[in-house]
Amino acid sequence: MGIFSFRRKISSHGKFSHGKTVYTDYSVIEIPGDGRCLFRSVAHGTCLRSGRPAPNEHLQRQLADELRAKVADEFVKRSKETEWFVEGDFDTYVSKIRKPNVWGGEPELLMASHVLEMPITVYMHDKDAGGLITIAEYGEEYGKENPVKVLYHTYGHYDALQILGRKHGKSKLEL
Repeated sequence: MGIFSFRRKISSHGKFSHGKTVYTDYSVIEIPGDGRCLFRSVAHGTCLRSGRPAPNEHLQRQLADELRAKVADEFVKRSKETEWFVEGDFDTYVSKIRKPNVWGGEPELLMASHVLEMPITVYMHDKDAGGLITIAEYGEEYGKENPVKVLYHTYGHYDALQILGRKHGKSKLEL
């Protein structure tokens, strides 16, 4: 796991692509591709958002597994409102998502926002614009300020992300 930063002199203010702000001043925290990347990225981002130190590899994995379990529980708790948007049989889906090597996606991000009671924003690199754009936002009912930020790569991988120059917020959940 490593950190690499992209710091460009281009201001992120005033630059747009497809009507969305382009972020050019950010740091990407590489997350291992072990099937936990979404959960690791969100857990890592939660620590950063709350001002806690970045978790080491072991703690990041532990927090990811705890978050995954809570996300699966949240699916069950909200089954009446979530059954319709999961692929296949609901119970099979929830059972599968509890396994540490199973990838997560949009449904898991939505449930994670509820578990954490905080917004999560997903970014993607826009090659033409030369920076990152927002592609999805979850948990806006918990506010829009200082969301947990993750970077989605087109090949199904997530990394933790910091958009530089932002303040830390208070975490509502101790994982």
